Amino acid sequence: MAISSDRLNRLSVSQTLEMSEKSRELTKKGIDIVNMSVGQPDFRTPPHIKNAAKRAIDENYTYYSPVAGYGDLREAIAKKLKRDNDLEYKKSQIVVSNGAKQALANVILSIVNHGDEVLIPAPYWVSYAEIDKIAEGVNVFIPTTLESNFKVTPEQVEEAITYRTKAFLFSSPSNPAGSVYTRDELYELAKVFAKYEGIYVISDEIYEHINFSGKHESIAQFPFLKDRVIVINGVSKGFAMTGWRIGYLAAPEWIAKACEKLQGQFTSGASSIAQRAALAAITLDMRYTRAMGKAFLRRRNLVVELLKEVPNIRINIPQGAFYIFPEVSYYFGKSYQEYTIYNTKNLCLFLLEKAHVATVPGSAFGNPDCIRISYAAPDLRIREGIKRIKKALSLLK
Repeated sequence: MAISSDRLNRLSVSQTLEMSEKSRELTKKGIDIVNMSVGQPDFRTPPHIKNAAKRAIDENYTYYSPVAGYGDLREAIAKKLKRDNDLEYKKSQIVVSNGAKQALANVILSIVNHGDEVLIPAPYWVSYAEIDKIAEGVNVFIPTTLESNFKVTPEQVEEAITYRTKAFLFSSPSNPAGSVYTRDELYELAKVFAKYEGIYVISDEIYEHINFSGKHESIAQFPFLKDRVIVINGVSKGFAMTGWRIGYLAAPEWIAKACEKLQGQFTSGASSIAQRAALAAITLDMRYTRAMGKAFLRRRNLVVELLKEVPNIRINIPQGAFYIFPEVSYYFGKSYQEYTIYNTKNLCLFLLEKAHVATVPGSAFGNPDCIRISYAAPDLRIREGIKRIKKALSLLK
């Protein structure tokens, strides 16, 4: 019998991937599933980006790439951070990885030791807690509420800090709640961390370009904290490039060097072809990205309007990303036929099997009372999905 490592046994199976797999199984049986569980844009990669990849093949970008990424791509990322975010970084402070998830893992594995505490506002993206487990860190979750738009306060953060605190890990715009921190809110959080040397802030900004509240704000903008902030970003969400697997980090140089060292032993450099495509994404035409942002805003408004008509759920209005995180605890304890709803996992399975709509349990994100609904889908499918959810929930008594 094979015996898994203790490290593997500590990990949980990704419930987002689990729901996607169940959806695929039902689809293979010929069932029409409205998939509102997926965390990727439904748009095609823009043509100028695909053309850059084709040119890269013809120009023989087919060899190993530098571990930290091609120099011109890292230079372009540094210029992008200045252009879009007014952040000063040198090329040597940038590391390109196989997706933002690897960039995040590189950082956590580079700075977190056994027993170090990582503060994570809940709800959180599913992989935050699991990557910290791999690093043998201790997850310290800071709960938020729908009333606070799922954002933590400086008082909550300061109360959670101990002598073991090594990092604060958050996203804005956020997955799963679509929360966006304002500049003032980030400033107040930054002032807290400024009081505690040795605490690093890992800022996941992958949804930067899907922001309905105006200009994207980064916590790295405050000079008194910048040397302890690591910015995580990539091209997956804003450029419809999830399968290309290109993410990056911007960090103090010693952290960038540490991440390069680590990546050199895991994967080496990211795909040479995908990097040339990413260079085009970051430096060329942004019309497609802006158009996608407008489409997601329209869909956000649509899903909010439709969910307001569903009885006994509570919603806030997300300000970014392409998710909404309704509170559904009213339905706990309700039943229909062989189904009894005890928690959000039961509810999501009920919606999948009875309504043929795929969603994700909020428990996967650290909130047991909510479910995540993705509106990265065409308007007609959004309408159909919410209609099915409304009808299925009305059966529960």
